[in-house]
Amino acid sequence: MTTPPASDRGGPLNLARACIEAHATDPASAARPALTFVDVSVVDAERVSTWTYAELWAEVQRIAHGLLALGLVPGDRVLIRLPHSPAYAFAFFGANLAGLVPIPASPQLTDEEARMLATDSDARGLIASEGASLAEFAGLVVTEAQLAMLVVPPGADALPETRAEDPAYLLYTSGTTARPKGVLHAQRVVRGRDLMRGDAWEAIGADDTTLHAGALNWSYTMGVGLMDPWAAGAHAVLVSGGVEPAAWPSILERHRVTVFAAVPTVYRQLLKYGRPEDFDLRALRHGLCAGEALTPAVAQEWTARTGKPLYESLGMTEVSTYVSSGPAVPVRLGSPGRAQPGRRIAVLREDDDEAGDTPLPPGEVGLLAVHRSDPGLMLGYWRRPEEEAAVFRGDWFCGGDRAAIDADGYLWFHGRADDVMKSFGYRLSPVEIEAALASCPGVAEVAVVGLAIDAERTLVTACIVPQPGELPSEATLRAHAAAHLAGYKQPHQYRVVESLPRTANGKVLRRVLIERLAAEPA
Repeated sequence: MTTPPASDRGGPLNLARACIEAHATDPASAARPALTFVDVSVVDAERVSTWTYAELWAEVQRIAHGLLALGLVPGDRVLIRLPHSPAYAFAFFGANLAGLVPIPASPQLTDEEARMLATDSDARGLIASEGASLAEFAGLVVTEAQLAMLVVPPGADALPETRAEDPAYLLYTSGTTARPKGVLHAQRVVRGRDLMRGDAWEAIGADDTTLHAGALNWSYTMGVGLMDPWAAGAHAVLVSGGVEPAAWPSILERHRVTVFAAVPTVYRQLLKYGRPEDFDLRALRHGLCAGEALTPAVAQEWTARTGKPLYESLGMTEVSTYVSSGPAVPVRLGSPGRAQPGRRIAVLREDDDEAGDTPLPPGEVGLLAVHRSDPGLMLGYWRRPEEEAAVFRGDWFCGGDRAAIDADGYLWFHGRADDVMKSFGYRLSPVEIEAALASCPGVAEVAVVGLAIDAERTLVTACIVPQPGELPSEATLRAHAAAHLAGYKQPHQYRVVESLPRTANGKVLRRVLIERLAAEPA
């Protein structure tokens, strides 16, 4: 596990308490709304449920006491396999408050995938919806109905005290290219999240109403959608699944949302199918986005049609978001912004023969690194010591992103190290090529991959999703590439595709795209 900085070692700290307790026990804020859940599955209507801070705190304490009364003990891992709902949030924070280690899982996982998480984590508890319990699971199973019936036992002991370096929750990476691995976070993660809430990104205060478009099994939603607004004393709004892209502006208007958070894909679809300019969005101050790269075209269109800024952030499972733009960090199109105040980042050399831990000068491309003193940095990879050792260089954690930092501190993303293409002797960044082609008239989306044609040759292949009713010719695409890219960076071939394969979080699955291209007739 990583060595924490001296300032964060020891000391009582609990994530759930830090986010909720002070607001719930203060008479000035106890009756303020903490959570609203909007169920849009109701035909021709929506069902809205709201909890105050006092009610939220009572729910979380009830579940914490109830789970311990069932026989779980602090440190036990608990897999949460519930649909996106208030119960998911209560279960997560209740388990954390009890000193347990919740493991958020997607309800879309197959039994085989969920069983892998339970086995790998050695989970002792499973909180699941009816019919979603796992065969052969030997631990304690709590159904959604049983979760709602948990009570604080008469004469119950005080809840256990957790400390800054104790485990808070366990996240599993998406596993799109390999077997998922667990990322274990400490209770001090809440101190890392404090750095996001200022004007460098979120700018959330007690008077805000936030809305996150994602599901709670994703750390982006659990963090930006609940942890951060609750820590600020704000009103967090979540929406059930199945929202049509065109419906988001109406939801923003009805609930007078001041800060909206989503992935760029949601913004892109909202703009394509909806008309935000037709709604009263005066309450909205800005939008937040993370999870995938934001294209300049989407950012510009959002601002032009809503009159609101869109602030991007770069993050990863191991440290959450740590680079961003915001009210105090002017947007530079194509860059996710600068390191948030209180964080240290650097770019390190990526050549194995000369790798070290000395930061490269401004403008040079290398591996993006975060200093191990960051309070939001993971405790480590769950039972993967070799993989954990591989991502540290001295005092720096390298998560596999390639980037450059300019003289003004702005970061310019160059893709994943494992996405780098090697073609005819050149190392090429697909992100750089995509950014150049995205501005070509008629192009809606673009993904660039390296398509091997034999053991020695790889062709840079640009996959183009055209704008509706438009189809740029290959000659147009080649001329545009020539105007914006050096000759060795220009694609060798272009393929028109209907859509790009993506993860549930919106990231392009380059591996799947390569497999599809390889299967096409020559």
